[in-house]
Amino acid sequence: MERPTKAMIERDRASAALGMVVDHDEPGRAVVHMVVRDDMTNGFHITHGGLVFALADTAFAIACNEDDRITVAQGADVTFLKSTRAGQTLTATAVRRARNGRSGIYDITVVDETGDAVAEVRGRSLATDRTLPEPPPGR
Repeated sequence: MERPTKAMIERDRASAALGMVVDHDEPGRAVVHMVVRDDMTNGFHITHGGLVFALADTAFAIACNEDDRITVAQGADVTFLKSTRAGQTLTATAVRRARNGRSGIYDITVVDETGDAVAEVRGRSLATDRTLPEPPPGR
């Protein structure tokens, strides 16, 4: 059975625009990193929380697409633990905690380059009956 993650990652323009790199991809586990740029900081010159969450969400998406079913997030909770700044590298590791039927629970930890926890996310997934859409014309 083929996982949809390769096509999903190749089509993920948002993650690509943010410079995310997939370091590890296996069913139930994924590791993704990005370097924080100046344009990723907020008015306090710290990394925008939405972009920290976006990194976690990308790792979550890769980990939860474990089989040929397209799986999406049905919810997530985030706790921010440490601020970071431009130039730092953030790494998100997503790990399956439970999967039963169409539902799954995944824990995602985001750390900085020193290994300090930046954020913890608990994601809830839902496997769908969707099929991978065709790419838009010209891509």
